[in-house]
Amino acid sequence: MIFAQTSLEGVWLVDLERRVDERGFFARAYCADEFSEHGLPTGFPQCNLSYNVHRGTLRGLHYQADPHPEGKLVRCVRGAIFDVAVDLRVHSPTYHKWVGYELSAQNGRAMFIGPGFAHGFQTLEENTEVFYQMTERFQAGFARGYRWDDPTLGIVWPIQSPTVSDRDSALPLILK
Repeated sequence: MIFAQTSLEGVWLVDLERRVDERGFFARAYCADEFSEHGLPTGFPQCNLSYNVHRGTLRGLHYQADPHPEGKLVRCVRGAIFDVAVDLRVHSPTYHKWVGYELSAQNGRAMFIGPGFAHGFQTLEENTEVFYQMTERFQAGFARGYRWDDPTLGIVWPIQSPTVSDRDSALPLILK
């Protein structure tokens, strides 16, 4: 695997190191030893799968509050997404900053988003599937979020007029 720290400390890109031959390729998608060497968590007690029928579907921005903050290793296994992490750590020099990267079945890229970040994505293709490995089990009472179009954040989503759930549309704005 190839690890690259993003401009937000705690958010990493994890690319496949493909071994290619006439059959296709083989690549390691996760290794506890390699994650540990980069200071990343190695325990993922929960995995989730999100299937999205339509191009332009937007999910987020979600996070889990203390004392159960979660990290996520996100990989697009079918189709493509624009994946976003927003720094919610109050004392961080990158507080309220965001990064976004394309993750696709074709590029094989994953993004690790540490605790203290909100996460969201927008599908770039029809019939897109996203696989998450979570560092914490879901705790409904600690589930939180902010609006995907919050002007404080200024996220530039690739597809205008996205499909957003009623729940995500009703999430609050960040108030500075």
